[in-house]
Amino acid sequence: MEQKKNEIKFRIEIERKKKWKKFCSDKNISLTSLIINSVEGKILENDRRQIIAFIEKQDNLFVKIETNINQVAKIVNGQKFISEIEMKNFSSQLLEIAILKKKQNEMFEKIYSMLAK
Repeated sequence: MEQKKNEIKFRIEIERKKKWKKFCSDKNISLTSLIINSVEGKILENDRRQIIAFIEKQDNLFVKIETNINQVAKIVNGQKFISEIEMKNFSSQLLEIAILKKKQNEMFEKIYSMLAK
């Protein structure tokens, strides 16, 4: 890792600094990170953490949903019918997939817009 060698000092209004500090506190990032990433047009650490957490959660949920879909298919193929309860469970899993896909698309749009800057 490159060693920090320089400092940059600049003047800023007290109220603006308070707003920036609050923003950083809300996002759980440092003021230095905010300034550097903003100037360099990079994704903020908080956004990066949210993206990674979302992808991990999505991955785990998709595995669970895929397992449930396979179980439903196995039951239907074996019994040649599906109960109302199993059909409701299956439908809720499909709804969950749709919601996750919508969130995924929103996240990707955010990533693309940040990369386009």
